[in-house]
Amino acid sequence: MAAPADPAPPEGWHAVEGRWPNAEHSRFVRAAGLVWHVQRMGEAGAPKCLLVHGTGASTHSFGALMRLLAERFDVLAPDLPGHGFTSEARGRVLSLPGMADALAGLLDTLDFAPAIAAGHSAGAAILIEMALGGRIEPAALIGLNSALEPIEGNAIFSPLAKALFVNPFTAHTVAFQARHTRLPRRLLANTGSALDETTIGHYETLVGMPSHVAGALGMMANWNLEPLQRRLADLKTPTTLIVNEDDRMVPPRVSRHAATLTNSATILSLPSGGHLAHEAAPHQFAEIIEETARTAGLLDTAEAAQ
Repeated sequence: MAAPADPAPPEGWHAVEGRWPNAEHSRFVRAAGLVWHVQRMGEAGAPKCLLVHGTGASTHSFGALMRLLAERFDVLAPDLPGHGFTSEARGRVLSLPGMADALAGLLDTLDFAPAIAAGHSAGAAILIEMALGGRIEPAALIGLNSALEPIEGNAIFSPLAKALFVNPFTAHTVAFQARHTRLPRRLLANTGSALDETTIGHYETLVGMPSHVAGALGMMANWNLEPLQRRLADLKTPTTLIVNEDDRMVPPRVSRHAATLTNSATILSLPSGGHLAHEAAPHQFAEIIEETARTAGLLDTAEAAQ
Protein backbone atom coordinates (compact mmCIF):
# COMPACT_ATOMS: atom_id res chain seq x y z
CA MET A 1 0.00 0.00 0.00
CA ALA A 2 1.35 3.42 -0.93
CA ALA A 3 2.20 5.84 1.85
CA PRO A 4 -0.41 8.57 2.33
CA ALA A 5 0.35 11.82 0.55
CA ASP A 6 1.53 14.79 2.61
CA PRO A 7 -1.26 17.25 3.46
CA ALA A 8 -1.42 20.57 1.66
CA PRO A 9 0.53 23.49 3.17
CA PRO A 10 -1.50 26.06 5.10
CA GLU A 11 -2.74 29.25 3.55
CA GLY A 12 0.10 31.75 3.50
CA TRP A 13 2.98 29.28 3.12
CA HIS A 14 3.45 29.86 -0.60
CA ALA A 15 3.69 33.62 0.00
CA VAL A 16 6.84 33.16 2.13
CA GLU A 17 8.24 29.89 0.76
CA GLY A 18 10.64 31.64 -1.58
CA ARG A 19 12.39 33.46 1.26
CA TRP A 20 11.95 31.09 4.21
CA PRO A 21 15.20 29.52 5.51
CA ASN A 22 15.68 25.96 4.25
CA ALA A 23 12.24 25.91 2.60
CA GLU A 24 13.54 23.39 0.07
CA HIS A 25 13.75 20.93 2.96
CA SER A 26 10.24 21.64 4.25
CA ARG A 27 7.34 19.22 4.21
CA PHE A 28 3.96 19.01 5.90
CA VAL A 29 3.07 15.96 7.97
CA ARG A 30 -0.17 14.89 9.62
CA ALA A 31 0.47 13.58 13.15
CA ALA A 32 -1.09 13.80 16.62
CA GLY A 33 -4.15 15.56 15.25
CA LEU A 34 -2.14 18.40 13.68
CA VAL A 35 -0.59 19.26 10.36
CA TRP A 36 3.06 19.98 11.11
CA HIS A 37 5.61 22.02 9.22
CA VAL A 38 8.91 20.16 9.53
CA GLN A 39 12.33 20.52 8.00
CA ARG A 40 14.80 17.66 7.67
CA MET A 41 18.36 17.81 6.37
CA GLY A 42 21.46 15.62 6.37
CA GLU A 43 22.49 12.12 5.39
CA ALA A 44 20.45 9.01 6.06
CA GLY A 45 22.28 6.84 8.58
CA ALA A 46 23.95 9.76 10.35
CA PRO A 47 23.15 10.31 14.05
CA LYS A 48 19.67 11.78 14.37
CA CYS A 49 19.54 15.30 15.87
CA LEU A 50 16.30 16.95 16.95
CA LEU A 51 16.04 20.76 17.29
CA VAL A 52 13.11 22.34 19.16
CA HIS A 53 12.51 26.09 19.12
CA GLY A 54 11.04 28.21 21.90
CA THR A 55 7.87 30.22 22.38
CA GLY A 56 7.13 32.60 19.53
CA ALA A 57 9.78 31.20 17.17
CA SER A 58 9.75 28.58 14.40
CA THR A 59 12.14 26.44 12.36
CA HIS A 60 13.72 29.63 11.04
CA SER A 61 15.41 30.01 14.44
CA PHE A 62 17.71 27.12 13.46
CA GLY A 63 18.10 28.14 9.81
CA ALA A 64 21.88 28.57 9.70
CA LEU A 65 22.62 26.16 12.56
CA MET A 66 20.67 23.40 10.85
CA ARG A 67 22.70 23.69 7.65
CA LEU A 68 25.93 23.36 9.63
CA LEU A 69 24.71 20.37 11.63
CA ALA A 70 23.46 18.63 8.48
CA GLU A 71 27.10 18.01 7.54
CA ARG A 72 27.38 15.52 10.41
CA PHE A 73 23.80 14.67 11.47
CA ASP A 74 20.37 13.73 10.18
CA VAL A 75 18.62 16.87 11.51
CA LEU A 76 14.91 17.39 12.13
CA ALA A 77 13.29 20.67 13.20
CA PRO A 78 9.50 21.15 13.48
CA ASP A 79 7.34 24.19 14.04
CA LEU A 80 5.65 23.59 17.40
CA PRO A 81 1.83 23.40 17.59
CA GLY A 82 0.26 26.75 16.78
CA HIS A 83 3.62 28.19 15.76
CA GLY A 84 4.92 29.14 12.36
CA PHE A 85 3.24 26.98 9.74
CA THR A 86 2.07 24.11 11.95
CA SER A 87 -1.70 24.10 12.33
CA GLU A 88 -3.43 26.00 15.11
CA ALA A 89 -3.83 24.33 18.49
CA ARG A 90 -5.81 25.00 21.64
CA GLY A 91 -6.19 23.65 25.17
CA ARG A 92 -3.97 20.92 26.54
CA VAL A 93 -1.80 20.59 23.43
CA LEU A 94 -0.37 24.05 24.27
CA SER A 95 0.64 22.96 27.79
CA LEU A 96 4.05 21.47 28.52
CA PRO A 97 2.77 17.85 28.76
CA GLY A 98 0.58 18.44 25.71
CA MET A 99 3.46 19.78 23.64
CA ALA A 100 5.62 16.83 24.70
CA ASP A 101 2.92 14.32 23.75
CA ALA A 102 2.22 15.99 20.42
CA LEU A 103 5.90 16.14 19.49
CA ALA A 104 6.34 12.51 20.49
CA GLY A 105 3.47 11.65 18.16
CA LEU A 106 5.21 13.47 15.33
CA LEU A 107 8.47 11.60 15.98
CA ASP A 108 6.59 8.30 15.99
CA THR A 109 4.96 9.14 12.67
CA LEU A 110 8.32 10.04 11.13
CA ASP A 111 10.09 7.09 12.82
CA PHE A 112 12.65 9.57 14.11
CA ALA A 113 14.38 8.57 17.37
CA PRO A 114 16.89 11.34 18.18
CA ALA A 115 20.35 10.33 19.34
CA ILE A 116 20.94 13.93 20.45
CA ALA A 117 18.45 16.74 20.98
CA ALA A 118 18.80 20.47 21.52
CA GLY A 119 16.07 22.85 22.59
CA HIS A 120 16.04 26.62 22.89
CA SER A 121 14.28 28.32 25.81
CA ALA A 122 10.88 26.60 26.26
CA GLY A 123 12.02 24.00 23.72
CA ALA A 124 14.51 22.72 26.30
CA ALA A 125 11.69 22.21 28.80
CA ILE A 126 9.76 20.20 26.20
CA LEU A 127 12.74 17.93 25.57
CA ILE A 128 13.33 17.35 29.28
CA GLU A 129 9.62 16.57 29.75
CA MET A 130 9.85 14.03 26.91
CA ALA A 131 13.00 12.46 28.35
CA LEU A 132 11.45 12.16 31.82
CA GLY A 133 8.43 10.44 30.29
CA GLY A 134 10.52 8.04 28.20
CA ARG A 135 9.20 9.54 24.96
CA ILE A 136 12.76 10.13 23.76
CA GLU A 137 15.98 8.41 24.86
CA PRO A 138 18.85 10.48 23.44
CA ALA A 139 22.44 9.96 24.44
CA ALA A 140 22.64 13.69 25.22
CA LEU A 141 20.38 16.70 25.70
CA ILE A 142 21.37 20.32 25.18
CA GLY A 143 19.44 23.32 26.49
CA LEU A 144 20.10 26.70 24.91
CA ASN A 145 19.21 29.45 27.41
CA SER A 146 16.63 27.09 28.83
CA ALA A 147 13.35 28.40 30.24
CA LEU A 148 12.97 25.95 33.12
CA GLU A 149 11.10 28.07 35.63
CA PRO A 150 8.29 30.63 35.43
CA ILE A 151 9.36 34.00 34.10
CA GLU A 152 9.64 36.83 36.59
CA GLY A 153 6.26 38.37 37.23
CA ASN A 154 4.50 35.22 36.04
CA ALA A 155 1.82 35.61 38.71
CA ILE A 156 0.69 38.66 36.72
CA PHE A 157 1.71 37.66 33.21
CA SER A 158 0.16 34.19 33.07
CA PRO A 159 -3.38 35.36 33.92
CA LEU A 160 -2.91 38.22 31.44
CA ALA A 161 -1.86 35.76 28.74
CA LYS A 162 -4.92 33.62 29.51
CA ALA A 163 -7.20 36.64 29.22
CA LEU A 164 -5.62 37.68 25.93
CA PHE A 165 -5.74 34.15 24.57
CA VAL A 166 -9.48 33.69 25.12
CA ASN A 167 -10.22 37.00 23.37
CA PRO A 168 -10.68 36.09 19.69
CA PHE A 169 -9.64 39.58 18.58
CA THR A 170 -6.32 39.72 20.44
CA ALA A 171 -4.22 37.76 17.96
CA HIS A 172 -5.50 39.82 15.04
CA THR A 173 -4.86 43.06 16.93
CA VAL A 174 -1.28 42.09 17.81
CA ALA A 175 -0.63 40.88 14.27
CA PHE A 176 -1.96 44.16 12.87
CA GLN A 177 0.30 46.15 15.20
CA ALA A 178 3.26 43.99 14.20
CA ARG A 179 2.67 44.73 10.54
CA HIS A 180 2.35 48.49 11.04
CA THR A 181 4.63 49.30 13.98
CA ARG A 182 8.10 48.40 15.25
CA LEU A 183 6.66 45.94 17.79
CA PRO A 184 8.70 42.92 16.59
CA ARG A 185 11.93 44.94 16.67
CA ARG A 186 11.21 46.15 20.20
CA LEU A 187 10.59 42.57 21.34
CA LEU A 188 13.80 41.34 19.70
CA ALA A 189 15.82 44.18 21.25
CA ASN A 190 14.92 42.77 24.65
CA THR A 191 16.72 39.49 23.83
CA GLY A 192 20.15 41.15 23.85
CA SER A 193 21.10 39.37 20.62
CA ALA A 194 22.53 41.04 17.52
CA LEU A 195 20.38 39.76 14.65
CA ASP A 196 20.72 40.63 10.98
CA GLU A 197 17.92 42.26 9.01
CA THR A 198 16.94 39.03 7.30
CA THR A 199 16.38 37.26 10.61
CA ILE A 200 14.45 40.22 11.99
CA GLY A 201 12.29 40.06 8.87
CA HIS A 202 11.39 36.44 9.59
CA TYR A 203 10.21 37.39 13.06
CA GLU A 204 8.23 40.28 11.59
CA THR A 205 6.53 37.78 9.28
CA LEU A 206 5.64 35.48 12.16
CA VAL A 207 4.34 38.18 14.50
CA GLY A 208 2.21 39.45 11.63
CA MET A 209 0.40 36.08 11.45
CA PRO A 210 -2.65 35.89 13.79
CA SER A 211 -2.38 32.09 13.99
CA HIS A 212 1.20 32.31 15.21
CA VAL A 213 0.39 35.03 17.75
CA ALA A 214 -2.48 32.91 19.07
CA GLY A 215 -0.18 29.90 19.39
CA ALA A 216 2.45 31.85 21.31
CA LEU A 217 -0.11 33.44 23.64
CA GLY A 218 -1.82 30.09 24.17
CA MET A 219 1.47 28.41 25.01
CA MET A 220 2.29 31.08 27.59
CA ALA A 221 -1.20 30.91 29.04
CA ASN A 222 -1.07 27.13 29.48
CA TRP A 223 2.55 26.84 30.64
CA ASN A 224 3.23 25.44 34.12
CA LEU A 225 6.81 24.49 34.93
CA GLU A 226 6.45 23.64 38.60
CA PRO A 227 5.72 19.90 38.01
CA LEU A 228 8.78 19.70 35.76
CA GLN A 229 10.98 21.31 38.40
CA ARG A 230 9.82 18.77 40.98
CA ARG A 231 10.85 15.93 38.65
CA LEU A 232 14.27 17.21 37.60
CA ALA A 233 15.92 14.94 40.16
CA ASP A 234 14.71 12.00 38.03
CA LEU A 235 16.43 13.20 34.86
CA LYS A 236 19.08 10.64 33.90
CA THR A 237 19.97 11.85 30.41
CA PRO A 238 23.36 13.63 30.28
CA THR A 239 22.35 17.26 29.80
CA THR A 240 24.34 20.38 28.95
CA LEU A 241 22.68 23.66 29.85
CA ILE A 242 24.25 26.48 27.85
CA VAL A 243 23.82 29.97 29.26
CA ASN A 244 24.69 33.31 27.77
CA GLU A 245 25.57 35.60 30.63
CA ASP A 246 23.96 38.63 28.98
CA ASP A 247 20.62 36.88 28.29
CA ARG A 248 17.93 39.47 29.07
CA MET A 249 15.00 37.06 28.67
CA VAL A 250 15.97 34.04 30.78
CA PRO A 251 18.64 34.84 33.40
CA PRO A 252 21.53 32.33 33.58
CA ARG A 253 20.59 31.62 37.22
CA VAL A 254 17.56 29.66 35.90
CA SER A 255 19.76 26.99 34.32
CA ARG A 256 22.19 27.05 37.23
CA HIS A 257 19.35 26.41 39.68
CA ALA A 258 18.01 23.58 37.49
CA ALA A 259 21.45 21.98 37.45
CA THR A 260 21.42 21.85 41.26
CA LEU A 261 18.18 19.84 41.13
CA THR A 262 19.60 16.99 39.06
CA ASN A 263 22.91 15.11 38.94
CA SER A 264 22.76 14.78 35.16
CA ALA A 265 23.18 18.42 34.11
CA THR A 266 26.28 20.56 33.64
CA ILE A 267 26.51 24.28 32.87
CA LEU A 268 28.37 25.73 29.90
CA SER A 269 28.71 29.50 30.32
CA LEU A 270 29.23 31.83 27.37
CA PRO A 271 30.00 35.50 28.05
CA SER A 272 27.78 37.13 25.45
CA GLY A 273 25.27 36.58 22.68
CA GLY A 274 21.92 37.15 24.35
CA HIS A 275 18.86 34.95 24.40
CA LEU A 276 19.02 34.19 20.67
CA ALA A 277 22.75 33.54 20.57
CA HIS A 278 22.32 30.39 18.48
CA GLU A 279 20.88 32.59 15.72
CA ALA A 280 23.55 35.27 16.04
CA ALA A 281 26.50 32.83 16.24
CA PRO A 282 25.42 29.51 14.67
CA HIS A 283 28.99 28.25 14.08
CA GLN A 284 29.74 28.44 17.79
CA PHE A 285 26.69 26.36 18.69
CA ALA A 286 27.30 23.85 15.89
CA GLU A 287 30.75 23.21 17.35
CA ILE A 288 29.30 22.75 20.85
CA ILE A 289 26.67 20.29 19.62
CA GLU A 290 29.24 18.35 17.61
CA GLU A 291 31.62 18.18 20.58
CA THR A 292 28.77 16.99 22.81
CA ALA A 293 28.01 14.27 20.28
CA ARG A 294 31.65 13.20 20.20
CA THR A 295 31.70 12.99 24.00
CA ALA A 296 28.59 10.79 23.82
CA GLY A 297 30.31 8.56 21.25
CA LEU A 298 27.80 9.36 18.52
CA LEU A 299 29.98 10.81 15.80
CA ASP A 300 32.87 8.39 16.34
CA THR A 301 30.50 5.41 16.08
CA ALA A 302 28.92 6.76 12.91
CA GLU A 303 32.27 7.52 11.28
CA ALA A 304 33.67 4.07 12.14
CA ALA A 305 30.73 2.45 10.37
CA GLN A 306 31.40 4.34 7.12
